[in-house]
Amino acid sequence: MTLLYIVLIAMVTACGSNSSSTGTASATDTTTAVQAATRQPFDGNAALQLTQQQCQFGPRVPATPAHAKCADWLLATLQASCDTVILQTGTVQTATQGSLGIKNIVGIINPDASRRLLLLAHWDTRPWADSDPDPANQSKPVMGANDGASGVAVLLQLAQQLKAEPTELGVDILLVDAEDMGVNDNEESWGLGTQYWAAHPHVPGYKPLFGILLDMVGSANATFTREYFSVQYAQSFVDLVWKNAVGNHFSNAQGGAVTDDHTFVNQVGIPCIDIIDMRSDSDTGFCPEWHTVRDTPDAISATTLGEVGQTLLNVIAALEQ
Repeated sequence: MTLLYIVLIAMVTACGSNSSSTGTASATDTTTAVQAATRQPFDGNAALQLTQQQCQFGPRVPATPAHAKCADWLLATLQASCDTVILQTGTVQTATQGSLGIKNIVGIINPDASRRLLLLAHWDTRPWADSDPDPANQSKPVMGANDGASGVAVLLQLAQQLKAEPTELGVDILLVDAEDMGVNDNEESWGLGTQYWAAHPHVPGYKPLFGILLDMVGSANATFTREYFSVQYAQSFVDLVWKNAVGNHFSNAQGGAVTDDHTFVNQVGIPCIDIIDMRSDSDTGFCPEWHTVRDTPDAISATTLGEVGQTLLNVIAALEQ
């Protein structure tokens, strides 16, 4: 993903959410969260293990053996917990490497349910650690423990828990490829797997209630502000998610704008929000490990993963009513 935080900060301040509150959102303030507690709490430790398992393949750069092996593992993992699993293959055009074969993976829960929730995360990793402070590392691939694996791990664990304690809601888990092949002077070079899916949805005419993107949701010091484009396209759904959020990482503050997978979902008329770790005190706008060789599992917190996963369970409980 590419950040527009510095460029758009004045516009964000002028045109953002009507909410003037700051601080953290707490699910304990809602009846929905109490009802969600009838399910087992989300297992952040299990999500951490799933993060580590992805990283054991190595960087999941498209068109590499590690990428192919991880794709097989993701398919098998979703097949154990979802009613239907679809492997979507296609070809996209990258900004730097020409045409590239991709694999999007969709896990479908309750395929016959008419009311559906889309949950997505990218599973590929960046081929170059171009934000690493050491120039010697900038041509190395990124492990992507946070930037990729963390969001995928939360969704895989969520699917397992919904298998054990089912929901009547339809839930579609979309793991998209080739998100991180972009270059900073070309917005359309990011989110290539999502752009392909948006043009070729796994179900013709697919229209969920809304979508939630998870990106970089594993850092111990994560800050999840209300991302600008999420508020512009889907403010009511941002409000719903933040109302049901748990822990100290969700802030009601207006955040910056980021071109991410949700951007391309919104462009085809599906409201979609981004839960993403953004830092106003960072030169990059993201966590210090972003697009560096330091994006490794030791920087991931089971507590943060647990809070994000529990927030999703709370949202599902709210939609079940």
